[in-house]
Amino acid sequence: MTPTIGPTGHAGQEPVLENAPDRDNPTPAQRASRAKAHPSPTAPEARPTPGGASTPLPTGVEAPETVASPPTHRVVQVVELLSRRPAEHLSLARIVRDTGLSRATAHAVLTQLTADGWTIRDADGNYGLGLGLLTVARRAENAFPLRRLARGPLRDLAAHCDIPVFLAERADDAIVITEVVGTPSLPWIRQGRRLPYAPPVAREFVAWAPDSERRAWLARADPTQSARLDAILSAVRTRGYSVERLADEAAPMLEALATLRDSPVTDPLRQRLGALIADLITIDYLPDELGAENAVVTVAAPIFHGDTVAAAVVACPDTRLTAAALADLGAAATATAGAVTRSMTAR
Repeated sequence: MTPTIGPTGHAGQEPVLENAPDRDNPTPAQRASRAKAHPSPTAPEARPTPGGASTPLPTGVEAPETVASPPTHRVVQVVELLSRRPAEHLSLARIVRDTGLSRATAHAVLTQLTADGWTIRDADGNYGLGLGLLTVARRAENAFPLRRLARGPLRDLAAHCDIPVFLAERADDAIVITEVVGTPSLPWIRQGRRLPYAPPVAREFVAWAPDSERRAWLARADPTQSARLDAILSAVRTRGYSVERLADEAAPMLEALATLRDSPVTDPLRQRLGALIADLITIDYLPDELGAENAVVTVAAPIFHGDTVAAAVVACPDTRLTAAALADLGAAATATAGAVTRSMTAR
C-alpha cells in the first residue's frame, strides 16, 4: 500500500457565537432580508470553472449540489467526528469548529441523535457515542464477514512480528482501511481511511487483476512511471506481496503537492505536480534493487475471493530490514492472507 494524501482541514474557522443565526436553516424573515440585500439577477446562474471564470448555466438548469442530501451529510459529519475520538466527549463548540456546521444546526443534529440513543450528553454538556449506534454497528458487522474472520489472524501476525498490522478492503474505486491492530507510526494509517484505486496505490490488488483492469490502472499512471509500475506488478505477483518504501520524511511535502494537484488548477500544472509527486515516491522494490538494508514502510499480501483480490493484509514495520528479514515478513503476511482466504472460502 502507498500512503496517499487526503484533503486538509479548513484554516481560519470562524469563531463560535452563542446566539449566531443558523446559516444552514435561515428563518423566513432572514431569507426575505437576504433577498432584498442581494436580489437575484435575471441572467442564468453562473458556475465556476477550473480556470476561475464563470460559465452561465442554460436556462431552466439548476446548479448542481455538491452534496446530494445536505441534512443527511451533516448527521454523517457529526457521527464520523465522534467515531474518530470514541474515548472522548466533545463540547458543542468543538464539534461546531471541527465540522464547520453552525451552532444551531450542530445542536439540532446532536439533540436528535441523543434522543435516538446514537449519542450521549454528559453532565458537562459534552457529547460522545451512544449504545444505540453500537447496536446498529454490531448488526451491520454481519454484512462484512471478512473483517470478523480476519481479526484473529491479524492479531496473531501483529503479535508474532511485534509490529502494527491493518486490513485494507476493496470498495468500488477505492481501498478502505477497515481494521487496525496496534499503533502504526504513520498518521495516514487509520481505520476508515480511503485510498484511491489508482497508481501507485493498490499494487497488491492490481497484480492479480485481469489484463484489461491492469491496463486501465496503468493508463492512469504518470507516463514517466508506467514502465516501472508494469515491472513492479509482475514482481509483486511473482513474490506474492508488495513493499512500500516511501520515507515518512517526504509525507509533508507530498501532502502539500497533492493538495495543490487536487485544487482547481490548469491541466499542465496538474501534470507537473503529478510528476513531482512521482519523483518523491520510489515505487516498491524490483528484485535487483534489494541491498544489505532496505527501507520498508509496509508489506501487503492479497486476500482472495475466488480469483479476485478482495482485501490485503498489510504489515507496517516502518524500519530498515535486511533482504532476508523482508522475505520473512513477506512470507508471514502472505501466510496470514492465505489463512483468511481459506476461512472465506470455507464459509
